[in-house]
Amino acid sequence: MHILGIDIGGSGIKGAPVNTDSGTLLADRYRLPTPKGAKPAPVAEVVSQVAGFFAWQAPIGCGFPAVIRNGVAESAANIHPKWIGTDVAALFSEATHCPVHVVNDADAAGLAEVTFGAGRDVGGVVMMITIGTGLGSALFVDGRLVPNTELGHIEIDCDDAETLASDVARKEHDLSWKKWAKRLDKYLGRLESLFSPDLMILGGGAIKNQTQFLPLLTLRTRIIPAQMGNDAGIVGAALAARRNLG
Repeated sequence: MHILGIDIGGSGIKGAPVNTDSGTLLADRYRLPTPKGAKPAPVAEVVSQVAGFFAWQAPIGCGFPAVIRNGVAESAANIHPKWIGTDVAALFSEATHCPVHVVNDADAAGLAEVTFGAGRDVGGVVMMITIGTGLGSALFVDGRLVPNTELGHIEIDCDDAETLASDVARKEHDLSWKKWAKRLDKYLGRLESLFSPDLMILGGGAIKNQTQFLPLLTLRTRIIPAQMGNDAGIVGAALAARRNLG
């Protein structure tokens, strides 16, 4: 089945048609900048432009940086607070004139990895953590998604975890890889103690520097880098839409 996947990020909104049977993109990604302020109406307009670029007239899956319940945004940690309470699915459906299914962006990336990437055919408890502007999380039990975990916002040393261990925090505090890895290790260790996962998959922008920090982590849990790269959010959004349809 072919579904347009769209991934909404802090700096860019990108999409491509996806073959959801194979997890492959059917065309090159098309990317536009995320509007300054990222308020609902301007973002919906850019989503419409991405769909229009592909002349799309079929279902769309969209990864969105918020807790999503029945298409409605219930949080706004790294986006404009006007999104809280917005029916994102309805807004994007109206803008694109297509049926749109919306899923948390980290959940979308996790779906791609569990279906086609590093977590494929792995049973038990699998966690994916995306490390970038914030810390995203996706949790799976025997391949079934537990949605909207948002574990980047658990408390570590009386602070929000992503303010300490995200890639942005590393850059803002000018931390060496060793010092930052110690913070990340503490965060991942907390998740290990809470969930006893069988596998942790690390993705997001920081993973391109994996050799700088993966060897410094001390968890008992097996940790591996994500495999789907920049395609994960797009592919996972399309997969979530397919599951919703089926």
